[in-house]
Amino acid sequence: MAARSLRAHLLRMLLPPIAALLVLGALVAYYPSIEPATTAYDQGLIDAGISLGTYIHTEGGRYRLELPSAVDQVLRRDSYDSVYYRVLGPDGEPIAGDEGLPGPPPDREARDGFVSYDTAYKGQKIRAVAVPAKCGDAACSVVVAETTVKRRRMARDILFSSLLPEIMIAFATLVIVWFGVKRGLGPLARLSDEIKARSPGDLRPIDAAGTPEETRPLVSALNGLLDEVAQASRNQQRFLANAAHQLRTPLAGLQAHTELALAKSLPAEVRAELEQVHQSTIRTARLANQLLALARAEPGARGNAAELNLKALAESEADGWVHQALARDVDLGFELDWAPVHGDAFLLREALANLVHNAIEYSPRGARITVRTGRNGSHSYLEVEDDGPGIPLPERERVLERFYRVPGTPGTGSGLGLAIVREIAAGHGASISITDATGGSSATRGCRVAITFPHG
Repeated sequence: MAARSLRAHLLRMLLPPIAALLVLGALVAYYPSIEPATTAYDQGLIDAGISLGTYIHTEGGRYRLELPSAVDQVLRRDSYDSVYYRVLGPDGEPIAGDEGLPGPPPDREARDGFVSYDTAYKGQKIRAVAVPAKCGDAACSVVVAETTVKRRRMARDILFSSLLPEIMIAFATLVIVWFGVKRGLGPLARLSDEIKARSPGDLRPIDAAGTPEETRPLVSALNGLLDEVAQASRNQQRFLANAAHQLRTPLAGLQAHTELALAKSLPAEVRAELEQVHQSTIRTARLANQLLALARAEPGARGNAAELNLKALAESEADGWVHQALARDVDLGFELDWAPVHGDAFLLREALANLVHNAIEYSPRGARITVRTGRNGSHSYLEVEDDGPGIPLPERERVLERFYRVPGTPGTGSGLGLAIVREIAAGHGASISITDATGGSSATRGCRVAITFPHG
């Protein structure tokens, strides 16, 4: 299901009713304005009809309209519309005016003695009024009509004059609602930013001070979850500490016993068996240590971060690495410069130890291995480079997975070393890269594994 935006939901809830109210406001302003304007134009027609009625004369029972041509011209003169009129006798017989001009509908009621109505004439819509006029002792009627051009223009002008303020109000309302919703959701955005800024192992409760009342249940629920995760992490750490003690002690004892036994004079067959037991013990002890290190490197299991120097960490472990290298006839060198980081000393030592151990384990005799630390701009780095067979390009991503070993690789590794390094690097916000060694060839491309830390 697609993710729903709270901002979009609020806008969808608020804007349609506001838009409907604005349209309603425009209509409410429009229709009351149309009526007075229509009445004013009708009154002009009524006045013209009354004036025409004064020009009706009776002579010998016959009716005629004696309208000077100048008055007729003035009556019909209009900048927008065509004006028509017709004078009807007492029996509805035409006396003068425009032939065929429709009279009022029979069912149309008079208001104040006048009948206003809409009809059509010569293919055009017209507005007409019927005005009563005296014809001696009889009653005649005068129909005056005009086309509706200026009325439509007037309606359009009124509509635009009503809509323009409404459009401006709508735009202002849209801006206010948009920024109001954005400001109202600000505490949620700040809460999100605070959580995003945390490291994976930061399980401190979220400070609810300053958060709106509506977000307090969410903050409380998150704090409850963080507390449960923190408690689970503490339980895991206690288990790891106990497991480390329970595993290391018997394995160390078994290794010591096999070494003592191997120091004695033994038959060749027994010695070969003890050698296998001894190597298996060493591998098992290393695997146990790696599993414990991997568990400790997982998010939520860290929390001993401090300001450190990678150079000092490497120097403190150098003696042990040198002995391993000498045992494999490998030239191990160091190029160590100041490299400050903020991190867990135990985990960073474990990462360095895994990189060096892998380089020694998989490099041939006589190989050269270099451990480097330093700064590259604002970033600290550590790297281990060897001139061994290297890692094929398609396998460089996979070797960072747990328990994966490149097919055909000699040795008895578990496939955890680089996975541990990746976990530790990720926990420190660092990136890891695997490239060919500097100056490597197609035959011995070598390998360089580098960890680059964020701004120190």
